[in-house]
Amino acid sequence: MALAASHSGMAASAIATLSPGVPVRVAGGDASERSWTLALQAGDFLRGRVIGGIASLDLQDERGRHLRRLVDARELSRDFMLVAPASGTYRLLARDPERAGYTLVTEQILPKTAQRLVPATPRSPLLRQLSDQLASLSGAAAQAALDAFWRDMAVRGTPLVESLSAEACAGTAEGARPCELLVSFLWRGARHGVMLRSSPSGDHDPLRRLGDSDIWYRSYRLPASARLSYQLAPDVPSLPRPALERRRAILATAQRDPLNPMTFPVSGVDRYQRQSVLQLPQAPLQPWLEPRAHSSRGRVEKHLFSSRLLGNTREITLYRPAGWQAEASGRGLLVVFDAHAYDGRVPTPTILDNLRSDGLVPPTAAILIGNPDAAARAAELPPNRLFARFIAEELMPWARNQGIGASAGQSVIAGSSYGGLASAYVALRHPEWFGNVLSQSGSFWWGKADNEAPNGNGAAEEEPQWLTRQYARQDRLPLRFYLEAGLFESKRGQSGSILATTRHLRDVLRAKGYPVTHAEYASGHDYLHWRGSLACGLVVLLGPKPEAMTDAQRGLWDDACPGRP
Repeated sequence: MALAASHSGMAASAIATLSPGVPVRVAGGDASERSWTLALQAGDFLRGRVIGGIASLDLQDERGRHLRRLVDARELSRDFMLVAPASGTYRLLARDPERAGYTLVTEQILPKTAQRLVPATPRSPLLRQLSDQLASLSGAAAQAALDAFWRDMAVRGTPLVESLSAEACAGTAEGARPCELLVSFLWRGARHGVMLRSSPSGDHDPLRRLGDSDIWYRSYRLPASARLSYQLAPDVPSLPRPALERRRAILATAQRDPLNPMTFPVSGVDRYQRQSVLQLPQAPLQPWLEPRAHSSRGRVEKHLFSSRLLGNTREITLYRPAGWQAEASGRGLLVVFDAHAYDGRVPTPTILDNLRSDGLVPPTAAILIGNPDAAARAAELPPNRLFARFIAEELMPWARNQGIGASAGQSVIAGSSYGGLASAYVALRHPEWFGNVLSQSGSFWWGKADNEAPNGNGAAEEEPQWLTRQYARQDRLPLRFYLEAGLFESKRGQSGSILATTRHLRDVLRAKGYPVTHAEYASGHDYLHWRGSLACGLVVLLGPKPEAMTDAQRGLWDDACPGRP
C-alpha cells in the first residue's frame, strides 16, 4: 500500500512514499497546504497522529471532496482514526497556514481481515498452561486434555483457587499486607455464554471462553478473607424487554456450581434453589450458627399481628431465651426486620442461645418482624413515618404486654439492606424505644423527595442519601451504632454504593459525636456473611467490652469479628 505526497510547486519526481510507522517531517516554511494520496480497501483501519502545529487535517475522496475532519486546531487531540468506507484512493489534506512545520505519522493500517480480537490470556497459571497445551493439540488429543482438566476440577472442587506468590495464605502477620488469592469461577459447556451472579465485582459478570474449548472462566484477585455465595447462569436468554427485565433474566438459568460441594442453604429442593459458597482460608469463623448440646435453648412463638395504622397483617416471631424474666435488670432485646431470613438463613434464635452460653451477651429476647409481601417491604422499610409509628405505637407496646421488652439502652434494632436503612430511621424517630442500631449493608444510598427542601419551582427535590442528611441536620440523640458493609458492594458507583454511603454515614455520625463501630469485610450483599456478623454487632452493642472479656471470649471474638478497623 503506497501513500503519495504532493504540494503546489513540487515536481512530480519529488513525490514521496509514506509508509506506515515511518514519520514524515514537513519543515517550517514549506507550503501552507500539503496532501497525500493513499489507497485503502473497504474496512481498512487507519490510525495516526500529527506532532506539532497544524490547523487541520482532512480526509477527502480522490476527487478532492471533503469526507471528514481528522484533526482540528480547536481541539487538543492530534490523534486520528478512520475506517475506509469503500475501496479506492483517498487524500489526506493538511493545512499549516503559519508554516510552522509538523510531523505526520501513520501508526497502523490494519486490513479488515486482520481485525480480530486477540484471545484474552488467562490470569490463572493453570488455565494459561492448559491454553498453551490446547494450542498444540487437536481432535481426540485436545478432548483428552480437557477431560483430564475437568476430572482434576471435580477432585479439587471449584472455584479454582491459586496463589499469587510463593507465600501461602494460611496466616498473615499483624501489620502485613493482606494476603490475596486468584479465584477462577468455572463452567463446563454452554452454547452462548455464562453469567456469574453475585460476583465479587458486585454485579452479574460474564465468563470468558477458553479458546474454542468447553471451558468458561472468570478470574478475580481476592483477599484471602473473602466469603461469598454465588450462582452460575449458562445461556441466559436475551429478551426484547426493558433493561431491568433483561438483567433479571439471569434468574431463568442461575443455579449452584455443580463442582462445588459447599452450598447455601445446605438443603434445597433443587440446584436452582441453592447457591454455592466461596470461603477462602482466612474468612472469619462463624462459631455461633449451629445448635449446641450444652447451650440452653430459648422458646420461639409465632403470632399474626394486624396493624390498624398500616391496614395489613404480618407474622411476628417472638424469641425468649431460656429462663427469661420479663422484669429482670440487665436483659437485652433485639428487634430485627425480614423475619423470613432472620429465622432461616440467619438462625437468630440459635445465635442468641450460643452468645449467651459464651457470656458474650446478657439474656436477650428477640422480635422478628415479617413482611406481608414484597410490595409491602418495598414501601415500609425505606424511611416511612407510618411504619415507624406502627413499630412504636403498636408493635412495641404489644410485645411488652407479652413480657418481652428492655430499656432503650439495652434494645437493638437491626436489619440488612433495606432493613439496615429502616433500623437507622426508626431509631432516629423513636429513640425512646431503641438506643442501638445494627445495620448490615444498609441501603443508605436511598433518596426521597424531601418536602421540607423545595426547589425554586416549589416542587420537592429528591435527596440522595436522605437519611444521612437527616442525621446531619438534627441534634445528637442517645444512640449507638454498629455499621458494616462488604468490600464487594461498590458497583452502584463511587458515591452511591452501599460501601461508600455506609462510610459516609459513619463519618457524619462521628462528626455529630455518636459512638460508631464500623466494620468492613471481604463479602458482598449476602446472608452467608450476615449470619456470622450479626453476632459481632450484638456483642459490640450489648456485650462486654474487649478489655473485660476472658481469654476464651476474646479468642472467639477475634476469630469471628476481624473486620473492625
